[in-house]
Amino acid sequence: MGKREQAREEAAFMRGDVGVDGAATEEKKDTAEVERDKAREALLRGKAYLGREFLTWLLWRSEAGEPLVQFEKAGVTVLFIGRVVLKGVSGDVTELSARGSLAPYSEQVKHSLDRGLLVHQARLLLTHAEKAYEATLDAEFLDIRAAKLPALMSEEEDSQLGERLYLAEQLSNMVHTLVEAFITVRAGRAWSKQVVPAMKEWMRGEEGTRKQTVMQRAASARKR
Repeated sequence: MGKREQAREEAAFMRGDVGVDGAATEEKKDTAEVERDKAREALLRGKAYLGREFLTWLLWRSEAGEPLVQFEKAGVTVLFIGRVVLKGVSGDVTELSARGSLAPYSEQVKHSLDRGLLVHQARLLLTHAEKAYEATLDAEFLDIRAAKLPALMSEEEDSQLGERLYLAEQLSNMVHTLVEAFITVRAGRAWSKQVVPAMKEWMRGEEGTRKQTVMQRAASARKR
């Protein structure tokens, strides 16, 4: 072994890149994992287009009324309620704001999505283990705004403060779990071949019997 090669190996060992046997200390990530990490990094850096893709994907998935993720051994269902704001992917000033309890699932919104707009801001109702949370999400950084937490069980003021903090943390963690689920799908091979075509088909379809189901879900969840 030449001196230069030996010096390079010693430097790699000092950096922690290789072990004492000369093998890499970290396993090489597969393509899907690398893409998922890139998507997560971009989202955390405030890439609004990924946030908009997430909210649009969430709108599509939520209409069926099925739990979207598992959180602490219970399913989390999502319902878009009230005002929704749509914007272009990037550098597009086109914006549409729809209001009304069923506005997010209306033909007008779906057709606007089909023409290239994405969900930029929305009011969500998240239901988990018989508890209902409301929050407004913005695609820029996915900040939780104007949250409405479930009714408190505690009667003492100190206990109520702790309960509010706990519920706020639960809401934040549920949103994080939904984002992680989206990133996994977005970085996978099925995104362009299966997910996007299915979303486009949904955008171009007409309102069906799901409308009544969405209304019933909203009324039931708000009673909790």
